[in-house]
Amino acid sequence: MLRGRFAPTPSGLMHIGNARTALLAWLQIRQAGGQFVLRMEDIDKPRSKAQFASQALEDLRWLGLDWDEGPDVGGPYAPYQQSLREQLYEDALGQLEQRGRLYPCFCSRAELLAVASAPHGLSAEGPAYGGTCRNLTASERAERCLHKHPSIRFTMEERDIVFEDGIAGLQAFPPGAGGDFVVKRADELFSYQLAVVVDDIAMGITDVLRGYDLLDSTPRQLMLYEALGATPPRFAHVPLLLGEDGKRLAKRHGSISLAAIRERGVQPERVLGLLAAMSGLIDRPAPIAAGELVGGFTLAQIPREPVIVDSQTLEWLDMR
Repeated sequence: MLRGRFAPTPSGLMHIGNARTALLAWLQIRQAGGQFVLRMEDIDKPRSKAQFASQALEDLRWLGLDWDEGPDVGGPYAPYQQSLREQLYEDALGQLEQRGRLYPCFCSRAELLAVASAPHGLSAEGPAYGGTCRNLTASERAERCLHKHPSIRFTMEERDIVFEDGIAGLQAFPPGAGGDFVVKRADELFSYQLAVVVDDIAMGITDVLRGYDLLDSTPRQLMLYEALGATPPRFAHVPLLLGEDGKRLAKRHGSISLAAIRERGVQPERVLGLLAAMSGLIDRPAPIAAGELVGGFTLAQIPREPVIVDSQTLEWLDMR
């Protein structure tokens, strides 16, 4: 049976870009008669807020989406909040350590910003790590440990990584794509890359549909699956919604949060109709319920290019 998931990060209000990804992930699993999981990716505790997590559940239900397992309904793989699953991540680090895939890194905190959060592409982490600490001797590591608590990096193997993406097609990444990466920060926060893989393994996730900005994280995650002796899910990366400035849709593009849209009295069917049209599921925006989109859904319908969300498009939401 197919098992898919939507895993929001509760560091802000959900916007229509997040909602589109949630809808498509839900449709993929519901069309196949599978099980849909909602997981709250709140591993970055300083940035995650309980009110945003609660709002996300409310927003998704308002859209007409449901889930078989999640933080509010429970399930066989509870808890469904990453902040409550840290022992699993620690256990995974133990396995990776035994297999010789980890090493301590003493580079400055400034070089390691944002590794706990789900990245918007590896560019969010800066240049690929050059391997400064990879070949330190045991005595050099011991000496540096006296002055600084290290982060922990995972060693990428020097070979090509090739996989078939359900939307983007055949993908090939060069050896060491993105460089060795942090799996646990010096301040003890686990990284997104580790947590998402461990959770998807533990929850038996077979299919991951998510935003295109995470495509270049996939080689890292595939390496982790392999190192942990697990079979990876099938991946499908959806081209992003962009503002008229060509940048990834975000709060700067206006009142595009679902909460703000709801406050304006917009009906969920109108939001869904816009998202469906943007995703190639219907010819033009028209009010529609989520359930009406299930029957004929296929990944082949989804555009392969980013979609520009202009002011005229957003105005359609407010028409009566």
